[in-house]
Amino acid sequence: MDRLRALEVFVAVADGGSLAAAARAMSISAPSVTRVLGELEAELGVLLFHRTTRALTLTDDGQHFLFDARDVLARYKSATDSVRGAHLEPQGMLRLTAPNLFGQHYVVPLLLEFLDRYPAAQVEAVFADHVVNLVEERFDLAVRMGELEDSNLVATRVGSVRSIICGSPAYLEQYGVPESPEDLAKHRLISAGWQRGKVTWPFRDGGLAVDARLVLSSLPAAISAVKQGWGLTRVLSYQIAPDLGGGGVETVLQDFEPEPMPIHIVHAEGRLASAKVRAFVAMARDAFRANPFINPP
Repeated sequence: MDRLRALEVFVAVADGGSLAAAARAMSISAPSVTRVLGELEAELGVLLFHRTTRALTLTDDGQHFLFDARDVLARYKSATDSVRGAHLEPQGMLRLTAPNLFGQHYVVPLLLEFLDRYPAAQVEAVFADHVVNLVEERFDLAVRMGELEDSNLVATRVGSVRSIICGSPAYLEQYGVPESPEDLAKHRLISAGWQRGKVTWPFRDGGLAVDARLVLSSLPAAISAVKQGWGLTRVLSYQIAPDLGGGGVETVLQDFEPEPMPIHIVHAEGRLASAKVRAFVAMARDAFRANPFINPP
């Protein structure tokens, strides 16, 4: 049995949800898919799929094996690309994910430069404010905020981000500048998210529960309300960077800010990273480290 081919067939069945879909994806016959899958299960001594007349679903063993199978295939592809010379020129699809506003403000310009520099490359970017599993969801790279959990991912630190309280000059002139976190109880507060009532805002000496009168489901909406002079909100520094100073937003309580959180680019390819991954990491590292809103002086 060609074990590498068997892994490809197994992943194709898992992705397609049926033997027929896997056969079409791999340009082989359905009986061949059945035979290879049966040989793989026999060698492993476990069932990888629950089979019914209508569908195939992964067993618990199959779920665990799928994660490792994807990893093996990705490492094999990286190794063959390197040997064949693909390590010299970035090519193919680069899939990455980043937090929403960070992606809009900082990643998109970098992606445009990357595509202009490497004509054989393509990019698919997903901007979302939740952590994705790179291997299971088949992303090459991710931008992560905050301390990283222990994992097998390779991480490159590219900057840091501050938790800040901000308001418009007009609001601060009318209602005054808070001198301590406790002064926030006298102010109009805006919260971005779905949590109603009291929310906890972090400060250097710990979190402080504050009562937000206005709760908006999106951060851009909260920033808009701040710029219109209604109240104060808490954001991460990169989220409000385009509006600071001349943009009509000012920060307050700087002396009480918690320690900055690190920004990393992470990937799962290790030392066998493909050319597209290595090239993007190098570009992002240089661009982000030179950006004063990501690496404040």
